[in-house]
Amino acid sequence: MKKVLLLLLLWMPPLAVSADLSLPPLMTPANDFEIQLSESEAAEIGRRIWQNEGAGKVENLVVWNRGEDFPSLGIGHFIWYPKGVEGPFVESFPALLNHLQQSVAVPVWLTNAGDAPWSNRDEFYNAINSWRVHELRELMQKTIAQQIAFIIKRLEGALPKMLATLEDEVQRRHVEQQFYRVAQSSNGIYALIDYVNFKGEGVSHKERYRGEGWGLLQLLQAMRSGTHDTMAEYARAADEVLTRRVANAPRDESRWLAGWRKRVQTYGSK
Repeated sequence: MKKVLLLLLLWMPPLAVSADLSLPPLMTPANDFEIQLSESEAAEIGRRIWQNEGAGKVENLVVWNRGEDFPSLGIGHFIWYPKGVEGPFVESFPALLNHLQQSVAVPVWLTNAGDAPWSNRDEFYNAINSWRVHELRELMQKTIAQQIAFIIKRLEGALPKMLATLEDEVQRRHVEQQFYRVAQSSNGIYALIDYVNFKGEGVSHKERYRGEGWGLLQLLQAMRSGTHDTMAEYARAADEVLTRRVANAPRDESRWLAGWRKRVQTYGSK
């Protein structure tokens, strides 16, 4: 069994807003991959993800983007589907709520909410000044540290999930090698964590257009072995799978591609 303990030395500029970033202990699952980060290292990764998803702004912690069937919540823009909506993307907000309830008080209406209480974007923005939205935004603002821990924990469990979907031993070896190759590179932990949060592990059969996925699994499969600059190759492969997603999409997603490309370019820089 491999165990990789990665200690990153990252400079942490101030966050966009004042927030308590004292991180709760990470509950590391017993698998092949463990991450050890200081509070400042984890906070820096969280800051970059929040910048990628919501420009680091509090008002973007609770939004409903045009053209989407769900609100996006928190620094990672976690998905929460309304009742009756079954989209192709993995719903992540209920899992975040379960994580938060282990360490903080959650508003009562959220503990029993189940589905998002707004049926569409217009209804959501008609209620943007309601007490529910106010409490939700307040919760997302005061749990930045717990959201960072949740995102990091997701990466720790990603590799076993990805390998379990592959029957071909050559493919399994390639994906595992590329994963550790990136993880041991400068900026690699941020790039892995961000992409898993951004586009998922790539193991859900729902997250496919024309049979092809766009998650971390597909990114690692698209990486070429032997290239000199690991992070440049990681960014190139990310661009490839995202461009393929847009080409395969049943509806026009081209408006997102420029922003996605700008995001993956950060994987090659510190």
